[in-house]
Amino acid sequence: MILPCVLSLAALSAIMAGAWLVARVPGRSGWIDAVWSLAVGLVGAGAALVPLDGGIEPRQGLVAGMVALWALRLGGHIALRTAGHGDDPRYAELRKAWGNRFAVRLFLFLQIQAVAAWLLVVCVTLAAHRPAPFPAWNDGAGALLLVIAVLGEGLADAQLRAFRRRPTHRGGICESGLWGLSRHPNYFFEWLGWIAYALIAIGPDGSWWPGWMALGGPVFMYWLLVHVSGIPPLEAHMLRSRGDAYRAHQKRVNAFWPFPRKPSSGARR
Repeated sequence: MILPCVLSLAALSAIMAGAWLVARVPGRSGWIDAVWSLAVGLVGAGAALVPLDGGIEPRQGLVAGMVALWALRLGGHIALRTAGHGDDPRYAELRKAWGNRFAVRLFLFLQIQAVAAWLLVVCVTLAAHRPAPFPAWNDGAGALLLVIAVLGEGLADAQLRAFRRRPTHRGGICESGLWGLSRHPNYFFEWLGWIAYALIAIGPDGSWWPGWMALGGPVFMYWLLVHVSGIPPLEAHMLRSRGDAYRAHQKRVNAFWPFPRKPSSGARR
C-alpha cells in the first residue's frame, strides 16, 4: 500500500503545479478548487484500483466509484460556477494581500493543498484495500452515506443557485431550504461524505487497525472547513459585502451543523 500512496503524492503535486500556472492569471483563481476536487477523485480512484495481490477486488471498485462520483459532482459544479464568475473572492483577497509575492506564495499554498488532498487519498486507499470478505454491512452503509452526502451537497448548491437567479434577491442572503438550517450546508455534507470511507476502512468489527487511520479524513476536513479555508474566509467576505445583514444572519442560523434556526425577531433577507 506504500507505493500507491507515494505515487499519489507525486501526482497531486504535479496537478496542483498545473493549477498554479492557470491561477496566476487574474480572473482564473476560481479554477483552483475545481482542479483540486477532480484531482482527489482521479488520484483517489487510481490508488483505490491498484492491485495489491494480482487482482482488483470488488471493494476497490466500490470505493473508486464513490470517490469518482463525489469528484465529478463537486468538480463539475465548481467548474460551471467558475466559468461564469472568474476569480474566487478568497483568492482575490490573497492576491491583494500578497502583492508582488503572490505567484511564489500561491505556488507554495497549492503544494500544501496537494498534501491535504493526499491525506484524503490515503483515507480512500485504506477503505479500498481493507483485507476482509466483501460485502459487509459497513460497505453498504458507507456507500449509502456517500450518496446521501453527494445528494445533500448538490441540493444545497441547487437551492443557492435558484436563490441567486431571482433579481429581487440580488445582494440578499439565502435562508431558504437547507440554508435556513445552516449557513454552510454544502460544507456540512462535504464533511459527512468523508465519514463513509472511515466506515468502510474500519470494518464491521474494527479488527484491522490501519483502518482507524481513515478517521483522519473527516477530522481533517472538519478542521479545514470550519476553522481554516472554508467558513472563516468566506464569512469574512460576506461580512464585508453584506455588513449588518449578515451579522443578523449569523445570529439566526448555525454556522455548520444543520439544526433549526435560532429564534429571532429580525427580518429575513
